[in-house]
Amino acid sequence: MPRMTNRRINLYVFREVLTPTLLGLVIFTFILTMSRLPKLTELVVNKDVPLTSILKLMLYLMPSFLSIAIPLSFLLGILLAFGRLSADGEFIALKSSGVSLYGMLTPVLLFALVCSMVTGGLILFGKPAGKTAFRDQLFTIASDRASIGIEAGVFNDSFEGLTIYSETIDDRRDQMINVFISDERSANKPVNIFARQGRFINNPQRQILTLRLQQGTIHHLTSREKDSYQTIGFSTYDINLEIGKGLTEASPRSKSRGEYTPQELITALNNTVDPRQRNALAAVLHKRFSTSAAPRVFALIGIPLGLQSNRSGKGAGFALALGIALCYYVLLSITETLASSGTLPAYIALHLPNLLFVCGGIFFIHRTAIEKPFRLPRPGQLFSRLTGGQK
Repeated sequence: MPRMTNRRINLYVFREVLTPTLLGLVIFTFILTMSRLPKLTELVVNKDVPLTSILKLMLYLMPSFLSIAIPLSFLLGILLAFGRLSADGEFIALKSSGVSLYGMLTPVLLFALVCSMVTGGLILFGKPAGKTAFRDQLFTIASDRASIGIEAGVFNDSFEGLTIYSETIDDRRDQMINVFISDERSANKPVNIFARQGRFINNPQRQILTLRLQQGTIHHLTSREKDSYQTIGFSTYDINLEIGKGLTEASPRSKSRGEYTPQELITALNNTVDPRQRNALAAVLHKRFSTSAAPRVFALIGIPLGLQSNRSGKGAGFALALGIALCYYVLLSITETLASSGTLPAYIALHLPNLLFVCGGIFFIHRTAIEKPFRLPRPGQLFSRLTGGQK
């Protein structure tokens, strides 16, 4: 019978945390999505990018969004659930029936473990794969716009420093016929190019779009002072084009550290001699493992704080969750800087935030369990103390 009672209590506490956690997950994911929506909407409205391509971009961003939204929503769920249990007197009733605060930790810590595993999978594998797919999709969009955007009989200036004109276009062969190009990418050496044929060739692996011209001539001034004019004939001539600048501010052609899998980070770390590069790689690697444990850290700090914020309402719980998360991620950012600069070893610096929050959480839980909780000052009281108005 006691075992059945404990099971019911565990399920009840779990359901109390689960409902606001799912609600918070929807809210935080929506907020993070909205931060990117204006830029992606601009691609549809101003650049005629298909909506399906935009939806793919949003899908590839989801691992990054969820890796932040899951810990935040779990923290919010704990604060709201235990705040309600305390406000409605249910926490006191449970303690009166012999259920200690430590006994109520079991379902929360198990839930935290599940959230940590999901968050860890997203951070270690989902985010790198999503960033690579996002970059490749941007290149696909940009290269499609390059070939589709060229119209016969129209001067096209989509590429910086280049003006492209094609007399006719063979859609079946995807070729431009009788092509004229004004290349002013080098201000001191403008070039005019005439070619009988031209076509776009993309290289997704190297993120390069090439305009390949055939059977043409290049015309340019060799010396402005003497007005010396030179003509060079060619059978094949390639022009590498800069694309994607209008689509994203950062579209790297080489794989960035954020796209590395843990194994690739370890391999790069072992093969790098430069101390600065080693520090940067080690900081990225340990930050991923550190942030994967965020839900477990938030569980320990959230339970006692939730029980103390019982009269503040859901709005205060939401604000408290944001405040705790902000402190955690700011501290994580500071320790990442220390690790990247070599001031502290990465395996120490990047795990300090977790250690501090865990120690603080254990202290607060113990104080709450012995009914001597650490009282959080209200915003007005805190302001008065800071300004010297209240001792």
